[in-house]
Parts: sequence; C-alpha cells; structure tokens
Amino acid sequence: MLKVNIYNQNGEVTGDINLSPEIFGVKPNPDLVRQVVEMKLAGLRKPIAHTKTKGEVRGGGKKPWKQKGTGRARAGSIRSPLWKGGGVTFGPRSNANFSKKVNKKTERKALFMVLSDKLAGNKLIVVDKFIVKNIKTKEFLNNIKKLPSGDGKALILNDKYSKNLFLSARNLPFLRVNRINNISLIDLLKYSFLIITKNAVKTLEETYQKV
Repeated sequence: MLKVNIYNQNGEVTGDINLSPEIFGVKPNPDLVRQVVEMKLAGLRKPIAHTKTKGEVRGGGKKPWKQKGTGRARAGSIRSPLWKGGGVTFGPRSNANFSKKVNKKTERKALFMVLSDKLAGNKLIVVDKFIVKNIKTKEFLNNIKKLPSGDGKALILNDKYSKNLFLSARNLPFLRVNRINNISLIDLLKYSFLIITKNAVKTLEETYQKV
C-alpha cells in the first residue's frame, strides 16, 4: 500500500491514509494517456461550418440551355458545383462526427496513470474534509494556501456536492471544485495539484475496484 499524509484545513498533518497501488501506483504510459485525451477532446468538438450540396442550394431547377446545338458545354443546373453560387463538393458539414473510440479498460487505465503521476510528483494532497460554513472566498483562499499546493493551480475533488465550497472557490481562477463522481482526465492534466478529501479517495477506490 502507498501511504500519504492527511491534512486538515489549516495545513496540519492529522494522520495518514493507505492508497491502493492498483489505482495510485500504475506505471505511466504517455502514449496511452494521449490516445484517451484525443478521444475526450474529439468528443467535445462541435462542428459549426456547414456548406450546402447541389441538392440543397436554392434554385437551378431549369436546365440553363438545351443539350445540343449551342456550342457550349452541357449543363443541367446553374447550381452545379462547377458554377459560381452552386453547391460545394466535399465541404464541411455541421453533422460531422469527430468521435473516436477507446475501450473502457484503456480509459480507466489512463486515469490511474495520471493519478499515479500526481502521487509520484507530490502533487496529490489528501484533506480530511472541507468545512465551509460561510461563503467567503478570502477565508477559503487562506485555508487553501496553508496546504502544500499553496496558490498553485489545483483541482479539488469532494465526495459530495457542497454549495458553500463551490461558491467560495468559484471566483478563484486557479481552482476548480468537482465531485469525485465527475472526475475528469482532462481536468487532472489541466491542474497541477489534486486536492482530494479522504472520503473521496474511499469512494474512488470502491468504485473502480468493483470493476
């Protein structure tokens, strides 16, 4: 088992916790993590550009001139892709699908690798719990600065939704608060530190050790 310290909101060590090596002790594979990140980002793409095909462009129902005898090339519609104002061949479409497939086992393993990297780099901080009685950003910030992460970019994962916690951190651009059930690989990579509550660690291990 991997043992790490548990801090309180004042930055004091109050104990320790054993972390599962199956989740926090996985050997990194940057290429595998890259594949999963590309899959996640591809799923977020929302195509905006949209061109019309020959059949969607308005007008052009009448043949511009007769088939033979004019000396000009044959033409069936003024909305042909060869004509100005006509349809576009192989243009971008708003229904384009950029999604990529990665199996769940690979996706789960990539998550474990990033969590393991946080622990190996001393970027994972376990907190006993967050008790936020009042919605005061300044007070909350003072508590966060007492932790080893200081004022570094940090992702805070709690075991349950806390309105006071969320609102206290909302105006701090270098912090993001989320529930452990919504853990995101992109967020883990985006933020330098991971601040996670003791109960959130328990929930994480119970969730993935069932699989």
